[in-house]
Amino acid sequence: MRLKNGALRLLTVIVLGTLLSFSWWYTILNVRDIGEEEEVQSQILDLQRRLQIAEAVNQRVSQELTSVLESIKHIIAEKRSATRNQTKETKKDVKITENRKHRVLNVYYYLPHLAQSENSLRPNVAVGQGRTNVSLVLGVPTVKREKQNYLMDTLNSLLYELSQEERSDCIIVVFIAETDVQYVNSLAADIKKSFPSEVQSGLLEVVSPSPGFYPNFTDLKETFGDTRERVKWRTKQNLDYSFLMLYAQDKGRFYVQLEDDIIARTGYFQTMKNVALQKTSVEWMVMEFSQLGFIGKMFSTYDLPLIVEFILMFYKDKPIDWLLDHILWVKACHPEKDAKHCDRQKSSLRIRYKPSLFQHVGTHSSLPGKIQNLKDKDFGKQILHKAHTNPSADITTSLTAYQQFSIEKAYYGENFFWALTPVSGDHITISFHPPVTVKSYLFRSGNIEHPGDKLFNTSVEVQPANKLLLENMNEGLLAKYEQTKDGYVRIGAFVNGVAEGEVPPFMEKVTAVRLFIHSNSPVWVLLSEIFIKTDL
Repeated sequence: MRLKNGALRLLTVIVLGTLLSFSWWYTILNVRDIGEEEEVQSQILDLQRRLQIAEAVNQRVSQELTSVLESIKHIIAEKRSATRNQTKETKKDVKITENRKHRVLNVYYYLPHLAQSENSLRPNVAVGQGRTNVSLVLGVPTVKREKQNYLMDTLNSLLYELSQEERSDCIIVVFIAETDVQYVNSLAADIKKSFPSEVQSGLLEVVSPSPGFYPNFTDLKETFGDTRERVKWRTKQNLDYSFLMLYAQDKGRFYVQLEDDIIARTGYFQTMKNVALQKTSVEWMVMEFSQLGFIGKMFSTYDLPLIVEFILMFYKDKPIDWLLDHILWVKACHPEKDAKHCDRQKSSLRIRYKPSLFQHVGTHSSLPGKIQNLKDKDFGKQILHKAHTNPSADITTSLTAYQQFSIEKAYYGENFFWALTPVSGDHITISFHPPVTVKSYLFRSGNIEHPGDKLFNTSVEVQPANKLLLENMNEGLLAKYEQTKDGYVRIGAFVNGVAEGEVPPFMEKVTAVRLFIHSNSPVWVLLSEIFIKTDL
């Protein structure tokens, strides 16, 4: 329609210009006397003015036509590109592409203020590589808290012990639910600094909403006995979940809703993936991997637009976990049956997995002044250390142990070692009497409850029993190893909290293995696993 109207306007301008031109020449040819010259001159000036206006209109219409043609070309190119790409995708990818068609078409009806800005639904991607086509997308919303912030510990816990294959099949989306650009950029910078490899690989993303996403919260009704501040808090939370779900729906097959103050059970990723894939032939809507609130809830990304639309219908009225229960009621319950029948029907759509894979650890809620000591009883006890049979040794350390968490208990598999903040020059030394042949070593720092208490910039060193080796360090195989002044050879180092490797066979017997810390640490240190494998 716009193209047709533009063409008509252009034709009108051309005809008008032609008629004006004929009129001008007719007037010149019919001048009879000098008295009419002034009148002719006036007409000429008037005709020139009209022609200038016509020319301006002509240029504007030409620009509009060009813009329309470019838009048409762009649309055709996009369709051709989409067709080519779809033929190359796997069935899984095609399904994800189809999900993109299922948008919340009525979002502007539920949130009419969004129409005031064309970018109101566009996420601000502070950190991200655009990874897609993964099995699991983990959504972690976070806000500015008045007291303790648990986000970094939560991310450490989620990333702890993930295999390389799992890291390639996952996306963790941190949604900073704030419009303060300075705060968003500051937190995003902290995440990039703390998890550089995870950010670079695309495993970790950080997004925030546009400034115009949130409505005016001043007209909310106080319901269920909640204060105005609490009603505002839960209403904004519903919008946060909705925004995060819409952003995540194109990125993978399953979406898992988490919080920023939780810890994860070891092996959580593979467990969730296996359970979800085993249920592909079953009609389900939510899988619960924690019984608390909205933590550990898994959805198929295909269902997210429907869920978001339902949330937006009633986002001012009830908390998110209540709304989820209402969705299940609408889908499963018969209005003429009793509550027990309804519960049985809902249970077919809501699959509960035990034991829980996530535990809530935060005490200070994101709602100012609220203290919550919620604990999932089904989470059970975590394995905080792993025991091994190590050779008899004398263990010394310059680190100050916390309470009963001694290095001796860690070495002999009774508990983990937990010490106060290390400084440059601190060490843990394991001495053997008599010397032993060490084949390999494994040291793991941090555990699932304290994943951030790792060893940084720490080397693994051995002291050969054969002193002649030290005298020939610059020859042959020994040349690539660094020797310390006190007779140790550096053979490894901690990477992401773990040191693992083999002792070169030419070292033969060793009198000691030492962990040497080269710089001050910002955190405490925790050793949850020590394994010295010898040639027995």
